[in-house]
Amino acid sequence: MPGLKKRSVNLAGHATSVALEPEFWAVLETISKDRRISLAALIAELDSKRGESLLASFCRLSALAYVQNKGAATRRRKTSEG
Repeated sequence: MPGLKKRSVNLAGHATSVALEPEFWAVLETISKDRRISLAALIAELDSKRGESLLASFCRLSALAYVQNKGAATRRRKTSEG
């Protein structure tokens, strides 16, 4: 797995950077495209929901949940078709 990739984002008027593995960035980009919002808007939304969690950790968990939910939906469709 390649190293971390940093991206700069503006959150609540403050510039910050988020460092994630490229695989997580790819999932977050997919989520933003699916929802028809910018990646920056998605990161801002995640930031507003993260509570006490670190932003990078919350981004990873959100990406993981998205992938798991997509997999579960695919399995349900296959079961109902089968």
